[in-house]
Amino acid sequence: MFRIVLITLLAGLFALPAQAREACTLDGFTINHLPEGLGTPSDFEYEWEDVTFHSRVWETTADDATTVDLTLKTLRGDRIADVESLRDFLTEYHEKDPATWDLTPTRLGSYGGYVTDGQAFYFVSPGVAAELTIDRSRYPQEALLATAEGFHPA
Repeated sequence: MFRIVLITLLAGLFALPAQAREACTLDGFTINHLPEGLGTPSDFEYEWEDVTFHSRVWETTADDATTVDLTLKTLRGDRIADVESLRDFLTEYHEKDPATWDLTPTRLGSYGGYVTDGQAFYFVSPGVAAELTIDRSRYPQEALLATAEGFHPA
């Protein structure tokens, strides 16, 4: 009987999706929620305009095409002084027209930020922010918001 229970438990453990087994942190942030069905994760670090980005990207490959399912990023730099400076920085970074970029102010967990279709970002503290994007052809906006609420400093 013990052997059957042990085998069942081990089989269940190895059946967990890859993202459930990986370390659930990124640059000092905890990742408490991920949508089901994400592809393979990869981590990147880069800098733009004196802001350092740490990013985890989940990609799915099918029929010789790769798509990005989800991207989580931390942003660190002196340019990020408050939620407005974060919005201004990301407007420039993403080459958006501030007059037409349809952003909705929101609270994500205990942080102030903005959301738009498939994207969310929020200010954590001076010099620290987070940004998320999700493939809206595969995941609803609610999956992005649930992931954003579960992505916070450890």
